[in-house]
Amino acid sequence: MVPCYNEARRLPVEQFREFLKTADVDLVFVNDGSGDRTVEVLETLRAARPERVTVLDEKVNRGKAEAVRRGISFALDRGCGFVGFWDADLATPLSDIPQFLAVLEQEPELDMVFGSRVKLLGRHVERKAARHYLGRIFATFVSTMLRLPIYDTQCGAKIFRVTRHAPALFGQPFLSRWIFDVEIIARYLQQVGTAAAAKRIYEFPLLRWVDVAGSKLKPKDFFVSFWDVLRIRGAYLGTKGTK
Repeated sequence: MVPCYNEARRLPVEQFREFLKTADVDLVFVNDGSGDRTVEVLETLRAARPERVTVLDEKVNRGKAEAVRRGISFALDRGCGFVGFWDADLATPLSDIPQFLAVLEQEPELDMVFGSRVKLLGRHVERKAARHYLGRIFATFVSTMLRLPIYDTQCGAKIFRVTRHAPALFGQPFLSRWIFDVEIIARYLQQVGTAAAAKRIYEFPLLRWVDVAGSKLKPKDFFVSFWDVLRIRGAYLGTKGTK
């Protein structure tokens, strides 16, 4: 699923159209109460491939977390074997989706594949320096609090195998509007424990990721996120962590 809020001008429509021509993947777009022409743009995509594209038009803006939750819940209700979310700006290319799915199909013990923005030789990762360093501080904080050696929780490219655990990950509204990714992990840790989660979550080093202008995330949201991590830990993991 793809959460969309005021994306009329920057949604890469042609990339979505080309992807739909070849990939065996259905797309669910959630319009999160946009004030521009986002829903009209999405409807043109749906009209071209109605059997592959669904548009959920939410009239009230409730934030990315709720848009993702509603889109994933819709996919779960349809009986999909895999579900996931992808940022609308396609900072992570759609061509990575088949690669994520291939990992899940080849490794049946895995429940989740997360994109990871690691700047290595042979990979093209463009990220503003300030956001990179703030992101590393945040990621280290989250990893310590969750007691899970995860490198990148916030990349907007994630795919999940639909198991008995999946409905509980998305069944209730999230506490945080922005770092719901961390909350998904915390809910999973609560169900299976840290040791099992470490074996069932796979971080996929992205070949390409480009920071696209127009992010809805503001500097103050970064600092609010630290408090949200503490709230999430208290709500799901308690003070002693997980087994």
